[in-house]
Amino acid sequence: MNRYLHSTRLLVAIDCIIFGFDGEEIKLLLIKRNFEPEKGKWSLMGGFVKEEEDLEAGAERILYELTGLDNIYVEHLQTYGKVNRDPVERTISVVFFALINIHAHDQESVRAHNAQWISLKNVPQLIFDHDRMVENALERLRYKAALHPIGFELLPEKFTIPQLQKLYEAIYDMRLDRRNFSRKILSTGLLIDTGEKNENSATKKAILYRLDKQKYESKFNAFWYFMPESS
Repeated sequence: MNRYLHSTRLLVAIDCIIFGFDGEEIKLLLIKRNFEPEKGKWSLMGGFVKEEEDLEAGAERILYELTGLDNIYVEHLQTYGKVNRDPVERTISVVFFALINIHAHDQESVRAHNAQWISLKNVPQLIFDHDRMVENALERLRYKAALHPIGFELLPEKFTIPQLQKLYEAIYDMRLDRRNFSRKILSTGLLIDTGEKNENSATKKAILYRLDKQKYESKFNAFWYFMPESS
């Protein structure tokens, strides 16, 4: 008998944690299940890996089907494989998290999947071990956002420094000193002044900036440390 043959069936799933920013809060895109098991409860967006599909390709497919977006920030988070994590059948879940501009996604596709953006502060109890996945993803987001410029993935193409500060305050659930934050961000050299003003801003028509994408991509893995020394 070939000792390398196994009779145990294992399913491999991909679950996607999708973070968005609406200008005030970090939100999570969740699905209300209309199928068993756990019908009527909330879960992450996911699916099973296709036979001829790489894991990263599977995550990109699932994200595109839900949001209509491609070429977005996606990062492998962790693999979850406790024996009883799925009550129906032994399933290993490979989890990715994504950051998107909440205003750029395909709203019709979201509605078609029975999905909804929900504030991180109001996330309901999720199925299986999805709560733990979200906690782990938020920890990773906070770690990475302090050291690398991934926060810009959640913003529109043009933004003000007050908008950027609101994003970081939402990520860390804390208030930041305006002057310290502005000085820290401008010192990175990652922002380009567009010469335009935000006409809808209450702060004296704040300057609109855009990201220097060439510098962003070439120095993405440098340790910038975006959080000011005092807040």
